[in-house]
Amino acid sequence: MSFEAHDVEFRYHTDWVLKKLSLEAVPGEVLGLLGPNGCGKTTLLRALSRLIRPQNGSVVLGEQEIWKMSSADVAKRIAIAPQTERRDWPLSVFDAICMGRMPHRGWFLPLRAEDREAVEEALENPDLGDILDQPITELSGGQWRRMILARALAQKAEVLLLDEPIAGLDLKFQSAILSLVRELAHQRQLTVVISLHDLNHAAVFCDRVALIDKGQIQEMGKPSDVLTESNIQKAFGIAVTVTEHPVYKTPLIAPLIGPMSKDAKDEE
Repeated sequence: MSFEAHDVEFRYHTDWVLKKLSLEAVPGEVLGLLGPNGCGKTTLLRALSRLIRPQNGSVVLGEQEIWKMSSADVAKRIAIAPQTERRDWPLSVFDAICMGRMPHRGWFLPLRAEDREAVEEALENPDLGDILDQPITELSGGQWRRMILARALAQKAEVLLLDEPIAGLDLKFQSAILSLVRELAHQRQLTVVISLHDLNHAAVFCDRVALIDKGQIQEMGKPSDVLTESNIQKAFGIAVTVTEHPVYKTPLIAPLIGPMSKDAKDEE
């Protein structure tokens, strides 16, 4: 079942953040959203999840426009792990993860057997077993990110939207989380859309990437086709060198030390 955005446009006050942006994500793949700060990645994920309504365009899951679906149906089928979220209430980590089952069982109802199974399965990988009783108000940034991902996994949705899910994690957990996300997409045929800052992580763990700049997709395709020196320089305004990863044969990107190249300046 495809998941598509068609000519989506969104603005805050008078500033257009997304401009006629279209993309398609499909089951069994990880689609990475890349681009400089402020390019529209988080806004796009919020529009895809129905947290904000675009002024123009549509978001379609299968053959249904998500704004014509009930909020309960959307919550069952689309899960989002946001980059930021308030944590005012001192829920335990376990109770917070159980909140992922709300679309399926309703508010304040006891967990059913299938709910407990979904929560236990979500806890198999993010490595939170030793802090399940800890209040979420006391979590470190890395622990918080892992809890948010586990809650999204417990939701058992068809589409998984992840906004910078490895922010604040060390190298071990960055690799563990991205490996898990890739495995879930490939083995369970989930549709995964993920925003990342690290281009090298995207090259290794994403099946396709979309390079976004100024609210529009500049290039989209396989990492080897999109993550070229000229594309990266144009989007980020920095000269880089792109070589081949010695193991995975994916693009390996490194910035060049020195002033911005003339071509990059001309694109500003």
